[in-house]
Amino acid sequence: MPEPTKKDETPNGQPEESVAPDSNGAPTLPEISLEVSPPPESVAEGKEPVETDGKKPEPTGPEPLQAVVAQEQNPVENGSNQREPSRVGVNDQAESSGPAVKEGTSSPPPAEDGNTVKKLSIDLPNDSAPVATTGRKDSVWSLGEGQAPEDVDKPIDNPPLSTLLIESPQSGTVTVGGDITFVAKVEAKDLLRKPTVKWFKGKWMDLASKTGKHLQLKETFERQTKIHTFEMHIIKAKDNYAGNYRCEVTYKDKFDSCSFDLEVKEVESSQAIDIRSAFKRSSEGQEDAGELDFSGLLKHRNQREHKQQDDTPEVDVWEILKNARPDQYEKIAFMYGITDLRGLLKRMKKMPKEEKKSAAFAKKLDPAYQVDKGGKIRLVVELADPTVDLKWYKNGQEIRPTPKYIFEHKGTQRIMVINNCSSNDDAAYSVVAGEEKCTTELFVKELPIKIVKGIEPVKTTVNERIELECEVSEEGAQVKWMKNGVEVPTGVRSRYRVKCEGTKHYLVIDDASKEDTGTYSVMASGGTSEAHVQVDLKPLKVFQDLQDMTVMLGQPIKLHCEIFPGNVPGRWYRNGQLIQPSDRLNIIHRAKIHRLEIETSSLHDAGDYTFVPEGYSQSLSAKIHIIDPPRVHLESLNFPDNTVTVVAGNKLRLEIPISGEPAPRVVWMKGERVILDSGHRVHAETYGDQTSLTIEVTEREDTGNYKIVLQNEAGEATASVKIKVVDIPDPPEAPLVPVVGGDWCSMTWEPPKYDGGSPILGYFIERKKKQSSRWMRLNFDLIKETSFEPKKMIEGVPYEVRIFAVNAIGVSKPSEPSKAFTPLAVTSEPTMLVVDDVTDTTVTVKWRPPETIGAAGLDGYLVEYCIEGTNDWVLSNKEVTEKTKYTITGLTPGCKILVRVKAINKAGASAPRTLQHSVLVKEVVEPPKIRVPRHLKQTYTRKVGETVNLVVPFQGKPRPKVTWIKEGNPVEPSHVSIRNTDCDSIIFIRKADRNHSGKYEMTVQVENHVDTAIIDIQIVDLPGPPQCVTIEDVWGENVALVWTPPKDSGNAPITGYTIQKADKKTMEWFTCIEHYHRTCITITELVVGNEYFFRVFSENMCGLSELATQTKKSALIVKEGLQMKIPEYSDHDFKEPPKFTQPLINTFAVAGYNATLNCSVRANPRPKVIWMKNKMTIFEDPRYRMFSNQGVCTLEIRKPSPYDGGMYTCKAINDLGEAQVECKLEVKGGFTFFELMQRGVPLHLIDKYMNESKIVEQDK
Repeated sequence: MPEPTKKDETPNGQPEESVAPDSNGAPTLPEISLEVSPPPESVAEGKEPVETDGKKPEPTGPEPLQAVVAQEQNPVENGSNQREPSRVGVNDQAESSGPAVKEGTSSPPPAEDGNTVKKLSIDLPNDSAPVATTGRKDSVWSLGEGQAPEDVDKPIDNPPLSTLLIESPQSGTVTVGGDITFVAKVEAKDLLRKPTVKWFKGKWMDLASKTGKHLQLKETFERQTKIHTFEMHIIKAKDNYAGNYRCEVTYKDKFDSCSFDLEVKEVESSQAIDIRSAFKRSSEGQEDAGELDFSGLLKHRNQREHKQQDDTPEVDVWEILKNARPDQYEKIAFMYGITDLRGLLKRMKKMPKEEKKSAAFAKKLDPAYQVDKGGKIRLVVELADPTVDLKWYKNGQEIRPTPKYIFEHKGTQRIMVINNCSSNDDAAYSVVAGEEKCTTELFVKELPIKIVKGIEPVKTTVNERIELECEVSEEGAQVKWMKNGVEVPTGVRSRYRVKCEGTKHYLVIDDASKEDTGTYSVMASGGTSEAHVQVDLKPLKVFQDLQDMTVMLGQPIKLHCEIFPGNVPGRWYRNGQLIQPSDRLNIIHRAKIHRLEIETSSLHDAGDYTFVPEGYSQSLSAKIHIIDPPRVHLESLNFPDNTVTVVAGNKLRLEIPISGEPAPRVVWMKGERVILDSGHRVHAETYGDQTSLTIEVTEREDTGNYKIVLQNEAGEATASVKIKVVDIPDPPEAPLVPVVGGDWCSMTWEPPKYDGGSPILGYFIERKKKQSSRWMRLNFDLIKETSFEPKKMIEGVPYEVRIFAVNAIGVSKPSEPSKAFTPLAVTSEPTMLVVDDVTDTTVTVKWRPPETIGAAGLDGYLVEYCIEGTNDWVLSNKEVTEKTKYTITGLTPGCKILVRVKAINKAGASAPRTLQHSVLVKEVVEPPKIRVPRHLKQTYTRKVGETVNLVVPFQGKPRPKVTWIKEGNPVEPSHVSIRNTDCDSIIFIRKADRNHSGKYEMTVQVENHVDTAIIDIQIVDLPGPPQCVTIEDVWGENVALVWTPPKDSGNAPITGYTIQKADKKTMEWFTCIEHYHRTCITITELVVGNEYFFRVFSENMCGLSELATQTKKSALIVKEGLQMKIPEYSDHDFKEPPKFTQPLINTFAVAGYNATLNCSVRANPRPKVIWMKNKMTIFEDPRYRMFSNQGVCTLEIRKPSPYDGGMYTCKAINDLGEAQVECKLEVKGGFTFFELMQRGVPLHLIDKYMNESKIVEQDK
């Protein structure tokens, strides 16, 4: 624990106070425990040093001198007729002058030099010293506090018993490094909250701020026993923890404390310490590393005995270090095997140092002095040089000679006498001689104040004067007055006065009351006196009693009575409730008269009034009766003209305040009809100070004037209220839609016949599609007018509209919907009107449809013309035409006409599209011109089996004649289909063959004008295999191959070859090279010992040839230098015709879910597999997928429908023959004719499916 330095404490934390021993009337002490520390000179002179534990607290100030003597309380002057006090043991000052005081019999803390303090017990008989000797007090502290000679025969006041602690901590003893626990318990039965507990060491040190690894404070509470337990744990105690401790408990005005002692004993060990072993560095980093590690020495003691080491060092290393310079410490430590140099230096700093002898003082002041209050004290110093100037200081201020401070000179002694010591003299004093200074502290102790004469019991009546008197042993003493255990307030505004006359103290109560009854006590530092004070009431006499009254509402009320004694206050009650004075109510008390005055009476003032004198059980009573004529208070409704407006359908509850005493009779009337309180929908009620009219569900018929009649014995009053029932307006009539546009319309309507009693604020409009039931509001802001134009409607969709009327009450019901109307718009004008042809009597025009048609659709076109120069348009077609081309007939040759076209739909005719220039009616010859498309200007290539469809446009008038010639001969229509029109010619070949290849010449002729064009068509196919593949040479791992190009190139140039090899053992083919352009190649990196066959595929733009040409002989790769005879074997013929090893199985499929048909076939060479349905080959149908892998043939039908059912055939064909298997597939979950049409199935498939279904049904 850290050790704070305070004025009243020693540096090691011991309090500077004395504890009085048990007094038995003898002037001396029977037994005194002293603690003596050996002076440091004993160590210097070679005396046996005291063993230490190597641990001490960090120094916070100079090490004090410790000296203890037995003495009496009262000090006397240190004169020649007095002996020196009996001094048992004194320690010279070690480092500086600081007081060291021990309290009671507790053990002192260790000295600064680390020496252990020894404890002595000395028995002193009563006659061992004269009285004069025991009565002195000089420059020492006393361990005990005795009684003064004049107080020997007086009894000692016992302190009050503990009021909080039920178990106090007890003194204890613990060894150095041990743990100890102190326990205090407080009972909490009468406590509302937890008490406050503080732990102190000495007088002032609060241990709450010192908690840590060596000190812990703990609090617990047991709910069953209701006991608070407070514990203080001291862990690993050190020798400086010894001393006096105190536990204080505080709860509100209660206080309790208990002191206890802690004695710390050191562990005795007689083993000699080897400094070289002690300061060898330990591998364990303990908190005390660097000091003498006795635990480490003890731990390894047995090992040292086994090694037979000498416990006594051969040389005294301490002496060598003391005499050496600091710069030689490291060298000496290394020489004697000391490795912990830091711990050695730390220990060297803690060693006591010899103090240099003072040059100015032969004898300095003692560290501390103590004197009783009122006594005198002598402070003596002895100078080495009497000529040195000497000055005395108190708390740093120089002291001048006064009657209180007297300075004396006796040889080399300088004495300062302080007379009549008081608490102000409790201070630090110092004396300066030349440049040296010594200091001390003086403690002034006050004697306890005793009560010489106690207070006496008092019995009196109220309003009398009470004076309590006591006498104490000393003038000017402070006492405390208590009432029932609580301190009496004595402030300026308090009823209690305290005065003091010498040793007498008084507590005065000028005007006593009954509350002053109680137990009064006076407390001084030396005792307590108490007495009981009883204050009674005087007898009550009634001179005038209260009288009953009847008062009109608003008139004043005055109640008064007269009682004795007159100075007795009282309380007024109305109907048992306490009355407090206010602005309108005054309570007056003058001498014997008590009055209650109310300026203006109200109904609340009626009742039973009672006056109760304070402190008496007798009371005075009277009854007040208030009367008032009836009144109806309509002004509280805050309705203009007393008119109440309510919405129809709501509940109306009209509450009107009324007044009158006694309570009036109330009647509600509407016209001549009386409204009863038993009505169902309309009824009236009256209760208390108000009447109410309730209409459960208001209706329009409830509008009118309502009359209220009030009657009581004081009079009659009437009032009327008007009720207005408002409602939402009636719905308007159905709106009219006179005009309809493409996406808008115009609508009008009439206001509703009944506006609901409130003006119409506006209208809401809603519309909906005729087929829908969802109405959409068109405006969110009210429309004031009775017309509106809805917009943003969908063209061609029928709509209906309706209206809502709105007033201040709400929105009406919707009107009837309008008649359905459909927004329609005419189309835009036709586009790209041009002249297509002109003859002598006709003009042909053509155009494109309008860009915008709209929902009304397009019914057709009207064509009009007029002679140039006139404005008479003639309709050419009486009926609309749906085509975008029209020929105007019956025209006069040579005339010029203008032509225009209009688009017609349900909404009418669009704007016309007119030719920009007039047309001359005269036929013109146009030479023919063939416009060959760009992709036909070069050779047109297609594969065998693909479709050829070529369109070649041309120009010419009149209609040209078109002919096609192939290689000088006309094209046969059976092989090639040709279709000619006015502007183009189409050549169509459904399934191209290589015979269709060639150059086609097209001739277009108009009269004598001719134009020709040639189109080159090339039909290509897969090439044939090379004609012959031979092995040219074999050397090492290489084989040279040579082949000739194929005879059939597939009507396309050969683009390359693919060469494959196969081992004769496995005959599995592997590709060596692809897209090879030459007809000879060298195959490298062949495996020695294998025999290879080779084959070659030819390739053109259509792909690889179907077959390959294989070498007839094989190439054997032999190791060089060895020759091997190749045996001849006859090749087994693995060829066989197709044979199905697993047939097809009849299958049922579910419509909409994929179905598969599986079978397996064996054949060599590999057969060609064909799937058929109902004897028809399945070819490039996206609904079917066909697979063939390792002889397993699979047909997958994607999401079949009932018309996919039927007989399925799988046929396998190769050069040796063919085979086939069949199965029946039936698809469940069929579709109707309508469903098939919705799914987009072609009509011929639907017809086929329906016929097959009928056949199946007939078979069943």
